Amino acid sequence: MNLTSSTIIEDINHMRKRGLASLAFFYCDFRDDNKKNLRGMLSSLLLQLCHSSDSYSSILSDFYSEHDYGSRYPSENAFIGCLKSILKHPGHAPTFIIMDALDECSNTGGIPSSRENVLMFVKELVHLLLPTLHICITSRPEVDITTFLRPLPFHQVSLHDEVGQIKDIVDYIKSVVDTDPRTKQWRAEDKELVKEVLTKKSGGM
Repeated sequence: MNLTSSTIIEDINHMRKRGLASLAFFYCDFRDDNKKNLRGMLSSLLLQLCHSSDSYSSILSDFYSEHDYGSRYPSENAFIGCLKSILKHPGHAPTFIIMDALDECSNTGGIPSSRENVLMFVKELVHLLLPTLHICITSRPEVDITTFLRPLPFHQVSLHDEVGQIKDIVDYIKSVVDTDPRTKQWRAEDKELVKEVLTKKSGGM
């Protein structure tokens, strides 16, 4: 989880605790098969939202019974339909869905790929045009992701270009190189070279 997403979650969580919002967060992780595809994301989002509202829980309970109490595995479209029913439920507080590190979803191994499935799901949510639904996505600026999201009504912030972000990275690299016991004995010119190379390769991340 990056600093930006953790700060967003913390702020929204204060609202959730006061009953002013519902929050569902999903961190995409390439090391975990269940955290880099649409099915894993949908299951997680549904459970998190249903924990925040009894009315949501009743929708999920009906969904569970419709699929013979777990004996029939729902399709991804069925999961999406259930989530849409929850999001459209009248009278609920604003809902925030946060998808962190979207680029960790695989972009290979299938047609469509896991990442393409997630992006299409995002598009479906946006096209619901729900005024109470707020979506936040964090990702490296992969070409396919930026190309897909650009036509959608998202407000984009590039941390790669933020002066503060770059300065924090440079300061961190300098601190580690200057204080780590393994690098203290290095020549000054070697330390400067390492700082320069790591800063250039950090890419704002």
